[in-house]
Amino acid sequence: MGKENSFQNVLNQLDKTAEIMNLNHNIHNFLRKPQRSLEVSIPIRMDDESINVYEGYRVQYNYARGPCKGGVRYHPSVTYDEIKALAALMTWKCAVADIPYGGAKGGVICNTKEMSICELERLTRRYTYMILPIIGPEKDIPAPDLYTNEQTMAWMMDTYSMMTGYSVPGVVTGKPLEIGGTKGRSYATGKGVMFITRRALEYYKIPLKGSTVAIQGFGKVGSYAAEFLTEKGCKIVGITTVEGGLFNPDGLNVNQLLKHVRTGKPLSEFEGKNIEYVPNLEKANKQLLSMDVDVLLPAAMENQITHENANDIEAKIIVEGANAPTTPKADEILIDRGIPVIPDILANAGGVIVSYFEWVMSLQAFLWNERDVNLRLKQLILGAFDSVLSIHEKKKVDMRTAAYILAVGRVARAIELRGLFP
Repeated sequence: MGKENSFQNVLNQLDKTAEIMNLNHNIHNFLRKPQRSLEVSIPIRMDDESINVYEGYRVQYNYARGPCKGGVRYHPSVTYDEIKALAALMTWKCAVADIPYGGAKGGVICNTKEMSICELERLTRRYTYMILPIIGPEKDIPAPDLYTNEQTMAWMMDTYSMMTGYSVPGVVTGKPLEIGGTKGRSYATGKGVMFITRRALEYYKIPLKGSTVAIQGFGKVGSYAAEFLTEKGCKIVGITTVEGGLFNPDGLNVNQLLKHVRTGKPLSEFEGKNIEYVPNLEKANKQLLSMDVDVLLPAAMENQITHENANDIEAKIIVEGANAPTTPKADEILIDRGIPVIPDILANAGGVIVSYFEWVMSLQAFLWNERDVNLRLKQLILGAFDSVLSIHEKKKVDMRTAAYILAVGRVARAIELRGLFP
């Protein structure tokens, strides 16, 4: 798992979509390459006075529809190809949601678990300084992603503001509430996943109440999705984290599990009737991915569902909470087996939708209440689902291809209208 070239996978899907759409050859070629990429060297002084030099990236894949938008991730496995792939996915995701953004992504190759809070702050501030020429509220607006958070965004916003000489809250989203963030942003992706899962169950005529769900990854997306799905009457029968997995055919007590995990207690110490703890992550993932459930929700890393395990999947529906968790070869197997996949660029769009709301609020210096944020999120993401579903039914294609047809069509039209400079 995880050895697939993510960017090549994205290009393969784009090529497939372009052929179905009979997309203009010139626009197709244009969309196969990022419009701007920046690789930066990030020297920082460590707490022991040594100097480490980290490598970072910011890729702006396409900005035909508006300023670029995309997260920043800190992880040892970050690569340029991965960042290009995620920037492309952000381009399609924003277009599917029909918000006026292009797509971007950033990343730094580092291990946050081995760094102090002071080292992380210095890393963030230096990285922000190095990508300063290409970011800004009207250029490119970063947000949190893997192993970054509200505090990371606060440092980025402050660094940018210090360099401009005045406060610029609109340069990032996912900020703390106290400096221009919005209520509802922390759980927006998970809430969006819940809205999409509920609509998908309804479409495929599976009762919402009592439906069984297995969640790979119990971080910011998976844990909130579990919480909201439980509130709607779903049973979470299995979850995995980096520590392993927990399984219970009668359903896990999600409220207790959330308190347990969020207080930093080990997964192995969670107790309850009929609970099975699997300490090995590889074994836990293998068990979870093959569970006979109504919904499989991959919400961890890329390339988790591959041609090697796609035949083992017994879920009735897959809802992608993570970015690119399913490889193209696995997609083909799942299509042949009649297992529908609700793609990432639709299912996990809740985060970027509410990021858009936060950006609008920052530009206007006018805050919406939490109820309005959630109502507008529901309206936009379910509208996107209905648009994708319409293409799925009319063109008789799978849901991922339908989402790509919608997204690529919108971006292509923007390119046509703008024309070519000079």
